[in-house]
Amino acid sequence: MVFSISQTLMLAVGATYYLTFTGVPGTATYYALIMTVYTWIAKGAWFALGYPYDFIVTPVWLPSAMLLDLAYWATKKNKHSLILFGGVLVGMSLPLFNMVNLITVADPLETAFKYPRPTLPPYMTPIEPQVGKFYNSPVALGAGAGAVLSVTFTALGCKLNTWTYRWMAAWSKWD
Repeated sequence: MVFSISQTLMLAVGATYYLTFTGVPGTATYYALIMTVYTWIAKGAWFALGYPYDFIVTPVWLPSAMLLDLAYWATKKNKHSLILFGGVLVGMSLPLFNMVNLITVADPLETAFKYPRPTLPPYMTPIEPQVGKFYNSPVALGAGAGAVLSVTFTALGCKLNTWTYRWMAAWSKWD
């Protein structure tokens, strides 16, 4: 659940902010590509620590970011249309891609308990884990919550951009 909501938040707010800041369609996709590479690096770090490759899930941001760029371009750079159409497109596509992605990887809870590090202190060693209990429900709940909140997150990205311009105007030495 936290995975889906946090991924929706980071993509919708970040991509919308940079998209409206530059005003160039394609910026959201560029932002998503950079963030995806960061997650690949993090995944590589976990793999280097001895965890299996499918332990860390990398979010699929690029298709949703492309839809956000498309909505911005198709509405002739209208911020309100970006919030409504782009937010809905991100909200409907990102949870779908992330749920498909979660299906293709091993159960993170089961994997985590298979690979306890021998250097863990005793109080951190898992005792009789309930692996898989209520596993499917939080994923679907998070996807639904992310879909509902994505329009609000997109509006927040636009509002942060407005605040940035106001801050720059307030601190401009050329006034």
